[in-house]
Amino acid sequence: MGISRRRFLETAALSGIAAQPLLAAEVDSKSGMPTRILGKTGARVSILAFGCGSRFLSYKDDDKAVEALNKALDMGITYVDTAYGYGNGKSETRVGKVMATRRKGLFLATKINARNGDEAQRILEGSMKRLQTDHVDLIHIHSLTDEADLAAAEAKDGVLNVLHKLRDQKVTRFIGVTSHTDPAVLKLALERHDFDCTQMALNAARAGMRNGTPNMVINDALTTSFESVALPVAIRKKMGVIAMKIFAQEGLSGKATAEKLISYSLSLPVAVCVLGMPQLDFIDQNIAIAKAYRPMPKGEMKELSDRLSLAHKAQLDRYFCNHIDA
Repeated sequence: MGISRRRFLETAALSGIAAQPLLAAEVDSKSGMPTRILGKTGARVSILAFGCGSRFLSYKDDDKAVEALNKALDMGITYVDTAYGYGNGKSETRVGKVMATRRKGLFLATKINARNGDEAQRILEGSMKRLQTDHVDLIHIHSLTDEADLAAAEAKDGVLNVLHKLRDQKVTRFIGVTSHTDPAVLKLALERHDFDCTQMALNAARAGMRNGTPNMVINDALTTSFESVALPVAIRKKMGVIAMKIFAQEGLSGKATAEKLISYSLSLPVAVCVLGMPQLDFIDQNIAIAKAYRPMPKGEMKELSDRLSLAHKAQLDRYFCNHIDA
């Protein structure tokens, strides 16, 4: 990746996190895409990732999906996010059609929803075949839900031990965990284990209100969020942080502009935001926003998060409590 000499410092505007780090960005000289370091992994990635979940599966045929992914990569995206659970391998198979010819220089992440180690091992062996590669950059434990789910993952015969072995064997460079369900459980997982990366739901509507107008009663549900609970642990442990659910599965479409929603999440201390892009014009729009990105002022972030959280947070929390990434 060719990097220009142009550098700029972006202030991580995140209320509630002490000693906010400055996120250093470099602009790729060929594509114009800003890039950041993915935490302690040291890997440099585009600030926008191509999400290969349900939105990628919404392309009617494989050729259209492959065209979309190639277009995104041609325009400067270097981070590809997939999972076995996206169509029981369908997403990985589509991604593999692209990886077969352009694996070099890309950061490839997949995820595993199995908690039993033997089952996870079998699925991940298949993932490598579907992705047409002998290694990936990152494997996440996919969609952590509650404490029982965490206990199953970290058991002696659980998926976490398999991921450690695969990292030792260099099948994956890094390991991580994702959650959009319960920030307290993700916090617990991040405190217990030295993951390289974590991916969590970080959008303006689920940010959690810091304070309100006079006489406004704000309950715990409105103040608790991944941003306030789990993100500080990840930053303290220097994990690479990936933001997801920027549009809340379209739950925020029309509630704020795409530019505002993307800029909010990018102005947190994250390396990259994952976006699903089910139409080619969405790719053009989102990449243009990323290339023009400038940090959102703290006051504007607060105004946006307070407004959206008050109107939508409780409903979105209920939705994502039972939402399955598939």
